[in-house]
Amino acid sequence: MYKKIYCFLLCSVVFLNCSKPCIAQSSSTNVTSFKVLEDSLMLFDKNRDRQIPVALYFPQTTKKLKNQPLVIVSHGYWQNKGGSNKAYTSIAKKLATHGYFVASIQHELPNDDLIPTTGIPQIVRRPFWERGSDNILFVLNELKKTQSYLDFKHVVLIGHSNGGDMSILFAHKHPDLVDKVISLDSRRMPFPRTAQPKLYSLRSSDQVADEGVLPSIEEQKKYGITIIKLNNTIHNDMDDNANEAQRKEINDYIMRFLK
Repeated sequence: MYKKIYCFLLCSVVFLNCSKPCIAQSSSTNVTSFKVLEDSLMLFDKNRDRQIPVALYFPQTTKKLKNQPLVIVSHGYWQNKGGSNKAYTSIAKKLATHGYFVASIQHELPNDDLIPTTGIPQIVRRPFWERGSDNILFVLNELKKTQSYLDFKHVVLIGHSNGGDMSILFAHKHPDLVDKVISLDSRRMPFPRTAQPKLYSLRSSDQVADEGVLPSIEEQKKYGITIIKLNNTIHNDMDDNANEAQRKEINDYIMRFLK
């Protein structure tokens, strides 16, 4: 099975590099916009005996984009329902139109245990964040084998809610492997108090992070961490549930963070 997956990845590389171009030019911004292609992978981590579904979004080009930027997206908690890695298409497609290669991971499988609803979140949810961090690392290493043209020196993680906690944990464990982390209202895992990787967070209007999770104003200034509250967006509307105005605001901030 692993060989089949590896062959599929290789085919994806050929497909990505041999597609016909379709580039639109915006008259208002004069910015080149790529047509977006979508694909999917079913990876398998034999060391953990675990499948990892991945949705891919990337620009349609005639040749490799040298050092093409890579973004890995991690979804919020979906109670093990399928399709969670395709719940952030607004963000993924926006990134792909600007030349980014986006890998969106499904962290939950139907037979996984549900996250406990009682107990101290930082304790009872930690195994789920650890699993998510391991998933991110595995996907990153697999992409290095097959999409070697990507820019692995400046990897970006974007995570919503529980997926944001996973991404923040990854920054703690592997600070040398990620350049930027964008948290969409993660509430439990404390942010690293460090200048590297660069940390950004969009906060909802209706939910508050646990004490000690977000850096203080002084720490934000010291380490260059950016925290922005979205006054018109609730926690559950930071994925594809967002309306047009909310999507634009979220995507505009993300693109600003990535510059």
